[in-house]
Amino acid sequence: MERRWDKLAMLFKLEATYGTDATPVAANAIIGTSVTFTPIEGQEISRDLMLPYLGNQGMILAGIYARLEFEFEIAGSGTAGVPPRWGDLARCAGMAETITADTDVQYTIVEEGVESGSMYFISDKVQHVLLGCQVNIAPSLTPSAIPRFRATLLGLLGTITDIAAMPAVTTANWIDPLEVSKDNTVMSLHGWNAIAESVSLDLGNTLSPRMLIGAKRIRISARSSTGTAVVEAQDLATINWFDIALKHQRGPLSVVHGIEAGNIVEFVAPSVQIGRPTQGQTDNLVNYSLPLSLCPVNGLDELKIIVR
Repeated sequence: MERRWDKLAMLFKLEATYGTDATPVAANAIIGTSVTFTPIEGQEISRDLMLPYLGNQGMILAGIYARLEFEFEIAGSGTAGVPPRWGDLARCAGMAETITADTDVQYTIVEEGVESGSMYFISDKVQHVLLGCQVNIAPSLTPSAIPRFRATLLGLLGTITDIAAMPAVTTANWIDPLEVSKDNTVMSLHGWNAIAESVSLDLGNTLSPRMLIGAKRIRISARSSTGTAVVEAQDLATINWFDIALKHQRGPLSVVHGIEAGNIVEFVAPSVQIGRPTQGQTDNLVNYSLPLSLCPVNGLDELKIIVR
């Protein structure tokens, strides 16, 4: 029977043991959009046999894993001090979750003991199980639009099976996001209260499949956090991006989205270097596109996410 593209469920749960199925259920649903799924990635190994005739010899598929990319909305949990539903994805992106009751939930970078998750990707009653998943996240905020993370997830290939029915997931645990605007969003860059057309960040995890004798796993093998801010151009007396870039100066970045407790998400980068500004325009008004390098100060502190 034919299957529908837009009948989709993604269930994700943290694993107690790496690569051991955590059996996520409907309550573990990730509500996403702009989904791209590659069910089988890896290597195609040619046999290159010497035979007395020509022809295609086929290949061996090796080092198999799956890749899933999607976006999900930037919002809180609805209650200060309660983790958002996307918190498990952040934990599998190499971030530790610290909960302060009735106050906030903070996500900070870790390099040891990074957690993993099991993803059930269900496309109209065909279920793909991905195990030992590791993640990269990249938030993006553009005015008059819904703010979203872009997630890239790699997982070891588990079973692929038909199931009797789609899981009964709902959006109940995902609160409505606020659009990016002057009223809902505040950004500061190098001490300037920014007037910005957009800001995007990327935790910058390198996700590496490791298919070895005696072990197979996905690992975060490197990290380089970056971003881009498109800001309205001001006179140089207000903010001189050229001088800042040429002098290799570093300064803080803060983006706070949300106005009510339980639905405030803040991105904090204490040491951001500005790359080569590019001049452009929107509505005949000059803007600058600023490459951002998020640099650690004392290590593991180049980016923090605070949900409060």
